[in-house]
Amino acid sequence: MMNTIVKSVLRVPTIRSFTAVGRRDFARTFWHMSKPDVVPGASAIPLKKPSQFCSCGCGSHRHKQTKAEQELSAFLNEEIEAEKATQKSFQSLPTQIDGFKVALNGSDIELTKQTDNEKIQISFNINHTVDTDTDDVEQDINANNENAMAEMKSTPNFEVDIVRGGRTVSFTCSFLKGPPEDEYSDLFGIDEVTTFEGEWTEKNYAVAGNLLDGYFYDLLMSLLEEKGVSNDFVAKLSQLSTNYEHSRYIELLEKLKVTFADK
Repeated sequence: MMNTIVKSVLRVPTIRSFTAVGRRDFARTFWHMSKPDVVPGASAIPLKKPSQFCSCGCGSHRHKQTKAEQELSAFLNEEIEAEKATQKSFQSLPTQIDGFKVALNGSDIELTKQTDNEKIQISFNINHTVDTDTDDVEQDINANNENAMAEMKSTPNFEVDIVRGGRTVSFTCSFLKGPPEDEYSDLFGIDEVTTFEGEWTEKNYAVAGNLLDGYFYDLLMSLLEEKGVSNDFVAKLSQLSTNYEHSRYIELLEKLKVTFADK
């Protein structure tokens, strides 16, 4: 009776080498091992029968990375390292800003200040808020400036609710585009103002900020400043949003890395 030859191909992870300019060279190596079942003097290397879970027959469920997943993993390793290096220059996220308590919930940020007769609540979402449209940042990116990411800022639209009793006066505000003309120029403006009792609904009337009488508009801006929503505060709000958005971006990269890891 002829001897039966069992052949098994063991997979070796892709070997990556990185050049100084960041190019990735890929090399793939396979180990081919075989063993006669009954050949005198042959070394006995026990091989398991492959299963539907794992090609080596260990019985565990093993995910093998595809080529795209391997390349994505290599990029994620570099990107996470670079983003964390940039993050070191950022300050830790504050628990309060100018008397406003900071609460983080996913991509939402809420700042609240409570007094005896009113509550001031500022809320915004960090998604799609990083400004990459400024000329300076575009020039830095085109010139491969390593500091370009540090100069990108999150400038979210934000809601300011002044709650007194059962009534709320609500402002929708946004950052003004372009550099300020001088130190007294506003960093933000009022897009919309409304007032309502109880919870807001779409039936509540709202007026656009650019339709307001100029003097009326200035009075409302002075009111916001008096309540603590000043140029200085809004600049700190932007820094908070920038740092938090960056931390969430790194977290997203790390989750992608775990999801598509070779395991």
